[in-house]
Amino acid sequence: MQPLTIGPVTLEFLQGDITAQTVDAVVNAANDQLWMGVGVAGAIKARGGAEIEREAMAQGPVPVGEVVVTGAGQLAARHVIHAVVMGQDGRTDGTLIAKATTNALAAATARGLTSLAFPALGTGVGGFPLDRCGEVMAGVVRAHAATATSLRRIAFVLFGKGAYEAFTTGAARALGASS
Repeated sequence: MQPLTIGPVTLEFLQGDITAQTVDAVVNAANDQLWMGVGVAGAIKARGGAEIEREAMAQGPVPVGEVVVTGAGQLAARHVIHAVVMGQDGRTDGTLIAKATTNALAAATARGLTSLAFPALGTGVGGFPLDRCGEVMAGVVRAHAATATSLRRIAFVLFGKGAYEAFTTGAARALGASS
């Protein structure tokens, strides 16, 4: 999917490794206890260092839908925004993903960040469908781009061709674009 400009924000869709992104912050799909086990969280911890998890857990637990911000350890990013999309039951839904996405965008804007990379929140352990996730998250980003935001670049970074195709299909529905 080609980059889109929405207000002051350029929205990109990339297939790749979120931990390798050079952005102000990467978003982690977190649980309410903020421990980092598998999936995106595990990759961030493996590449960025265990101090990210220690710093996050010191701020928890937090309610589902909320976020905490930590340093990024050895990642190219400066911050990790831990968006809590599920509790210990491992379940999530579109409403919780929308709330966590909204709060991650608000946290980035409150800190004056200009670039942010998101994974597909809640689609790994949470089991939420990738296409619906793309639709929910892209809709939230579209609404946020219409506000006074410091963000200028938001990238959705999907791991693998199948995830990329499913997510962008849903995002295209929300954005009225072609995938």
